[in-house]
Amino acid sequence: MLATILLTIALILVIALLVAAGAAKLARLDGASYPSALTRAAIAFTATLTLAAALATALTALR
Repeated sequence: MLATILLTIALILVIALLVAAGAAKLARLDGASYPSALTRAAIAFTATLTLAAALATALTALR
């Protein structure tokens, strides 16, 4: 059970990092400066983690 939880957390972190990297790359392709691209990446990373936490809370409530 603990291994499943840890693997799920690791997967969520990897997905959040990929989303952040994609957001930063798209921002740079759009002509944004490096600080602006990093800000967009941080926002995307945080939003992904927030969505994962909200989904976990909702699934826990169903149990």
